[in-house]
Amino acid sequence: MKVGIVGSGFVGATAGYALVMQGVGREVVFVDKNAARAEAEADDIRHAAPFAHPLEVWAGGYEDLTDCSAVLICAGVGQKPGETRLQLLQRNARVFHEVVPAILERAPDAVLVVATNPVDVMTHLAARYAAAYGVPAGRVLGSGTTLDTARFRTLLGMHCGIDSQHVHAHVIGEHGDSEVLTWSLVTIGGMPLESFDTLRGIDLSEPVRQKIDRQVRQAAYTIIRGKGATYYGIGSALARIVKAILHDERAVMTVCAPTAEVVDISNVTLSLPRLVGGSGVLEAFPLPLSELETAQLRESARVIRKALDELKDA
Repeated sequence: MKVGIVGSGFVGATAGYALVMQGVGREVVFVDKNAARAEAEADDIRHAAPFAHPLEVWAGGYEDLTDCSAVLICAGVGQKPGETRLQLLQRNARVFHEVVPAILERAPDAVLVVATNPVDVMTHLAARYAAAYGVPAGRVLGSGTTLDTARFRTLLGMHCGIDSQHVHAHVIGEHGDSEVLTWSLVTIGGMPLESFDTLRGIDLSEPVRQKIDRQVRQAAYTIIRGKGATYYGIGSALARIVKAILHDERAVMTVCAPTAEVVDISNVTLSLPRLVGGSGVLEAFPLPLSELETAQLRESARVIRKALDELKDA
């Protein structure tokens, strides 16, 4: 099972490292415009394989993506001083206009997993470019709010004194400031959150919820202020998504994918709980949200749709 990673910066390299640490796949190939960087990252990660899992890790060109089951797209440009968000989007759109066809010409059957930010918009564009090659929308997905969901579960687990793997909670909508924490649907060990916390005498008052909400929503800003970039969390999230694809796990994950309509907003790409398997996104699951959460999701969808409208060709 072969995985391609296009873009060997912090996120791409960490995703490759996470694949090796978790033993996902059998072969990882890095592709980057900066060939020396790709080769250096591949070498460094390959040297970790003897301490983890026997994956082959190497660097190559687009032609080496042949037979990949999944390709992670981590390529993109950073924001320049004084550059607007729209200008950044336009530059990254041009990058994807080159990258997506280059991948599909060599790996036409691969599932494409987008990590480049803003991930909702970039996934929408990737799906649009891929459609010209006959690729169904389900075979193009983005990391979406997979990491935000992990942050939510982690913070709730810490507050409630329980392993986060037993906390079931979703963050949906935009991977960004307008994301929606679905408090009304949280369960722990099969129990509604309120019932669990009443049983254990845990404070879950509104100020506590607001604090957790802020920590989830502002996590990236906090990390970037401290060390300049986020990559461990998203790298691990990408490895988990790839595992679900390679093993056709039918896992429910909050990835983003093109959606015909979400709460009256048409043709938008955002995160919902989706069934992920060998051919990408198999199905999306509508959630019985509260009225407030429904309104928040509608606003989140509007934010993404506005960004797409600004690009004019999405």
